[in-house]
Amino acid sequence: MSTNKQEEIYKAALKLFAERDYDGTTVPMIAEAAKVGAGTIYRYFESKESLVNSLFQKVVMEFSETIKTDFPNSNEIREQFRHVFYQMVRFAKSNIYALLFIDSHAESYYLNEKSRSVFDGFMNFLVAIIEKGKERGVFSSLPSNALICIVYGAFVSFFKEIQHGKIIETPELIQGIERSCWNAIRID
Repeated sequence: MSTNKQEEIYKAALKLFAERDYDGTTVPMIAEAAKVGAGTIYRYFESKESLVNSLFQKVVMEFSETIKTDFPNSNEIREQFRHVFYQMVRFAKSNIYALLFIDSHAESYYLNEKSRSVFDGFMNFLVAIIEKGKERGVFSSLPSNALICIVYGAFVSFFKEIQHGKIIETPELIQGIERSCWNAIRID
């Protein structure tokens, strides 16, 4: 399959899975949105499940690479947090459907071992930052996954509100959300 067709299938599937979820999306819907025949999809993906897993791995790796780009390894926890937050903003702005897809599919029954491993690798990077912050007395002693949920959950909700036109995004608003997320998990 040409990269172009594969990208069109991925793009169509991403939007449909993000909007309709896995169970609400059919291969014919993806084919129609990608402007290919359903048979074309089956030539390259064994099933809808193999397509969703391939797509999940692809977007999680893209999200991870975005966050790790120019990561300040030697800087303070505050700078690392700010970097991660603004890289999440960058990722969400470039593809809101990928953010929503990851959020709604990360714990799904149809993810295979490789998809779970890719996601775990991504989460382990974030947990390491949180753990380092806890060791330095910067972050709350709550479980690291709980602290990630506080920040990530707020972040995803914020971008959903922007997508639905309920909040108008401004640089000042992004700064305020970043500060609020930081304050939500740090020790007073």
